[in-house]
Amino acid sequence: MEPKSQRRRIKLPRWCRRAAAVVATGVVVIAAGAAGYVASVDLPPDPAPPQASVLYYRDGRTVLTRIGATDRTDVGLSQVPVPVQRAFLAAEDRGFYDHSGVSTRGVLRALWANIVHDGGQGASTITQQYVRNAYLTQDRTVSRKAKEAALALKVEHRYTKDEILQRYLNTIYFGRGAYGIQAAAHAYFGTTVDRLTGFQGAVLAALIKDPTRGDPAVDAEWARTRWRWVLRAMSVQGWLTASEAEQTPYPAVAAESVTANSVGGAAGLIADRVEDELVRAGISRQQVRTGGLRITTTIDFTAQGAATDAIATALRGQPAELRTALVAIDPADGGVRAYYGGDRGRGYFDDAQAARPPASTFKPVVLAAAEERGIGFRSLYNGSSPRQFPSRSGVPLYNQRNLQCPVCPLDRAMVHSLNTPFYALAEELGPDTIRRLARQLGVPDRYGKQPTMVDAAGDPAPGRTRPDIALGRYPVAPADLATVYATLADEGRHRERHFVTSVITAKGAVLHLQAGKPRRALSAAVAADVRTVLAQVVAKDGEVAGVDAAAKTGSQQWGDTTDSSDAWTAGWAPGLAAVTWIGRDKPGPIRDHDGKAINGDGLPYRIWQSFLAAALRGRPARAVVRPSHVGRLVTTDLRTLGAAIKAPVGAVFQGPQPGDQVDRSKATGSWKQRADRLDKALDSYAAGAGEFSVAVVDRRTGHRYSYHGGRRQESASVIKVDLLAALLLRAQDSGRELTKAERRRVTKMIRASDNDAASQVYAAVGGADGLREAVERLGLSSTEPAASWGLTRTTANDRVKLLAALADPDSALDQDSREFALGLMASVNADQKWGVSAAALPGDRVALKNGWVSRSAENGKWIINSAGRITGTGTDTTVAVLSHGHGDKQDGIDAVEHISALTRSYLGW
Repeated sequence: MEPKSQRRRIKLPRWCRRAAAVVATGVVVIAAGAAGYVASVDLPPDPAPPQASVLYYRDGRTVLTRIGATDRTDVGLSQVPVPVQRAFLAAEDRGFYDHSGVSTRGVLRALWANIVHDGGQGASTITQQYVRNAYLTQDRTVSRKAKEAALALKVEHRYTKDEILQRYLNTIYFGRGAYGIQAAAHAYFGTTVDRLTGFQGAVLAALIKDPTRGDPAVDAEWARTRWRWVLRAMSVQGWLTASEAEQTPYPAVAAESVTANSVGGAAGLIADRVEDELVRAGISRQQVRTGGLRITTTIDFTAQGAATDAIATALRGQPAELRTALVAIDPADGGVRAYYGGDRGRGYFDDAQAARPPASTFKPVVLAAAEERGIGFRSLYNGSSPRQFPSRSGVPLYNQRNLQCPVCPLDRAMVHSLNTPFYALAEELGPDTIRRLARQLGVPDRYGKQPTMVDAAGDPAPGRTRPDIALGRYPVAPADLATVYATLADEGRHRERHFVTSVITAKGAVLHLQAGKPRRALSAAVAADVRTVLAQVVAKDGEVAGVDAAAKTGSQQWGDTTDSSDAWTAGWAPGLAAVTWIGRDKPGPIRDHDGKAINGDGLPYRIWQSFLAAALRGRPARAVVRPSHVGRLVTTDLRTLGAAIKAPVGAVFQGPQPGDQVDRSKATGSWKQRADRLDKALDSYAAGAGEFSVAVVDRRTGHRYSYHGGRRQESASVIKVDLLAALLLRAQDSGRELTKAERRRVTKMIRASDNDAASQVYAAVGGADGLREAVERLGLSSTEPAASWGLTRTTANDRVKLLAALADPDSALDQDSREFALGLMASVNADQKWGVSAAALPGDRVALKNGWVSRSAENGKWIINSAGRITGTGTDTTVAVLSHGHGDKQDGIDAVEHISALTRSYLGW
């Protein structure tokens, strides 16, 4: 080997040596510059205590409310258990005790993101976070990040690591009005910091990333996921075992904090929405709560007072379970002028943000989409009821109260809120066309993880939009519907809804100014026509004192009853668009103090009327946009009318009502006498109606009736209830509930009568053998499962036995299973006013399953079956009708309905 002195030296090219020299010089210059910058930055004195921020009405002078930290008690680090300290270190800065206060990688990443991508980045150490919270604003800029790094280095020089960690834990905002770890221990666990476990500490450490969403009372899934991540980080550091990190249950957290609701009444939720908006604008919750900001909102003093007064007056003496929302927007700038999502204060559920089916208030969107395609609002459509549509798989669609308008102009259909013309219009336009327009007008793309205006899992077409969008079946939040109507009111110009006009710091600096430009979402001519049509609704339902208004009401039907679960009014007058909603916390029938159903044209409309009149009182009158008469007169849909139907254009009249076929005058004498007369009536009807069987049980009296009820017939889709019961029994036997996937599957099977889902459930319960075991446990002695569920044979007697098993406490099914099954069966009949429903009277509720199939083995003859439970005032009866041999489907449906009505006519149950 050659000695080192004799080795050949590698000589780099001259350009390489020069480049290295330039880089080395640059590094020295940068280092010197950085050192000089750090030296030039003075470390301020200890930060001032937190100050509450003030929210003002839009006049900028009248105080709306104050928000800020209301609970802070500093503690020494020795009072914080070591496992709790470790939870924070694992969550925020695992190398805290090893670095000099700055994460070089984090700073470089933040600089790159701000310079190249024009976006904000964090990745700060605990020291940097403390500096930001104590001395700086929350701006995500290069200058702020550089100053943060410089101050962090100085803080590290002045204080020990333990002192820095102590200061950090005492300045962090944890949500619920809790500032510092001692306040957080009280707010979330009702204890002092020294009593916290490491697992509780991990709950608090998880909150730092997002103090609002991290609250398990707000988003339990997010909070638990983040908490588990913290535990795993502790395990990586050797502070927990892997089994502790994976298997420890989530600690019990207080449902709410006393300090969380320091702002009460309607102003509390306004404060929440203001804070959310500022966070989206880059201002942290901690800065809002502690920075002494002067926040001018868009809320109008007069309009807000009018909203709370109108709601208080309308709800006085009404059932306590009723919930209300009102959102009013100025169409000219998108500013929220009045807002009511509940009056319980900050941190509570906001009904104005909760998505609910908007029902007929969505029909103006359908009309606007039609006019955009050249279909004028005086076009004529078939408004008869019921109607069959290709997309409804044989399920007929009814108008509200079964109103009829065979030759119906679209504006007339809007005034009377008829379903069939607008459903036909949606099929013609394509439901995606309506969805796209709704999004342009103001409906967001999704609520949480669920895309808006498409079928959810368990619906007939998951991920797709059906023409049901015309009926307002897809949920929309009142606040978003208000944005839609504000866009219509502003001649089709869409503006972002907002609550904040400006934010000024305690030192007078402008921190935020609202800025936004409108975008064209709809032609002004179409918006003018929609206004003309909705003005006719106001003329029918009641004028608004002193203003020219346009509106649409809507009522979402509860199951198959005459009740509503959601009642709406949406509309506008020049200067203000407003939406009112009435419903319940959990969807259910809404009734007033007299027990009468609440619909959109009732209580919500009165609130809307009163609010607009008071909010706009004294304002100068504005000119009303005249109609443009966009589009042509279209009459194509009238081809669907039968040749025998003749009616004047626009004539609206009452169609058949529930119970029309029932003649209770026949129900005289004893049960046996009534049953004998029914036998004769059915014998007479059977001569020309094919083969059928009937079974009835009056659950109030225990009386039973059977007409060939033991005759076995092919079950068709009524057997899907047995499949549901079998799956529920299997889950019970395993001591579990149905999984989400199973719930989706059985919902689709029952509600949408999906055959593929039924086949999956059949396989899951063990096929024919599994179903046979289940029906025997349920007391069904004459049901014989087949290799294919659709060929299973059963009897009318077994159908009423199954219904009894879904209702009786001594059933093999537990209460939760019974309620779940009956709930699904009740939801089936929201649009299916046929089958045993023909035996229901107004006010009755039906939980049922229908089935139909055409069999080639019977020369294409139809099997039509129906079984259900009818409940109401003084009524609790199960009815089953099985039939076959019908020439076509409608003939079979008519026969089953007539047979069902005969049973009630003669038996009188």
